[in-house]
Amino acid sequence: MKKSYFVAGTDTDAGKTLVACALLAKAQSQGLSTAAVKPVAAGCQRTPDGLRNDDALQLLNQCSLPLYYEQVNPVAFEAAIAPHIAAQQQGRNMQVDRLAGFTLGVMAQGANLTLVEGAGGWRVPVNARETLADLAKVLNIPVILVVGVRLGCINHALLTVEAIARDGLTLAGWVANCIDPNMAMVEENLATLEQRIHAPLLGRVPYLANYDEAEGRVKAAQDYLNIDALIT
Repeated sequence: MKKSYFVAGTDTDAGKTLVACALLAKAQSQGLSTAAVKPVAAGCQRTPDGLRNDDALQLLNQCSLPLYYEQVNPVAFEAAIAPHIAAQQQGRNMQVDRLAGFTLGVMAQGANLTLVEGAGGWRVPVNARETLADLAKVLNIPVILVVGVRLGCINHALLTVEAIARDGLTLAGWVANCIDPNMAMVEENLATLEQRIHAPLLGRVPYLANYDEAEGRVKAAQDYLNIDALIT
């Protein structure tokens, strides 16, 4: 079994990395090999080894295949701004075809489960003409949508689901990630989403307030996920 999915979010900070890492950890717990790619990341730290992004490092930590950092995150920007603006500031020209080439290289490694994590929401620009949605289209892989459960999530989620379908891609499943501990009427909001999103709900991750370390959050989150729909 070799499955690949594009992990998209309803917005920035919806919890894509947490959910992607938890899905990878869940797969490993079931004896599956894993790999991940975050083709472009902004908000990187300078290190002796080069620019490093915390989200990409977390993904790398959940890869059972022996990948190196630049395979997981081939395009990195120091500024924590929209990637296409960061590229413009540096005079760099990102192209979807090149990002796809990097990604396909990891997909070709043949892990049982490979996740490709986007940046921000579905329509984040890559350049003046292309968005990260175009990358998902070129890769032609199903999408996992991470819904950041907070006020406004119904509109954000349904618009993203609509855009994914309009782009001709399959929504393989979605995850409800509770990011606002004070949100009112959570159950009612989730019931509305379940009624209107015609794809499997892979899990509901609660607000994980008691975990300071990313690894602890990942271990906790995986217990709330079911990947059967992704690996069958």
